[in-house]
Amino acid sequence: QVQLVESGGGLVQAGGSLRFSCKAAGSIDRINVMGWYRHAPGKQRELVADISSTSSPNYADSVKGRFTISRDNDKNTAYLHMTSLKPEDTAVYYCNTKAGGYYVGSSISYKYDYWGQGTQVTVSS
Repeated sequence: QVQLVESGGGLVQAGGSLRFSCKAAGSIDRINVMGWYRHAPGKQRELVADISSTSSPNYADSVKGRFTISRDNDKNTAYLHMTSLKPEDTAVYYCNTKAGGYYVGSSISYKYDYWGQGTQVTVSS
């Protein structure tokens, strides 16, 4: 059984900062990618940022230059530092972890896909 334990989030004024952490707890093999998605009312869920096992980050265009993702492989934990927050960043943020990666041709797929419970971020103007 694997659980993603999230912490962080909350209410902040525009221009402020917040931090998230996400720890993968339990029996988990070969974590490949850790990251966050967000879901705002009336919008589709979107990838915010993720980071590979070799710490290569990937960001949505809307957060580049403002958010920084990092991870500690020894602790199976990822971190998201959000700065210069805008009202449009308001959403429920979900930690995601993908493990058991394998290639199908040149594309990678994952045997396991875990989700956190979600944390509300509200940015007031």
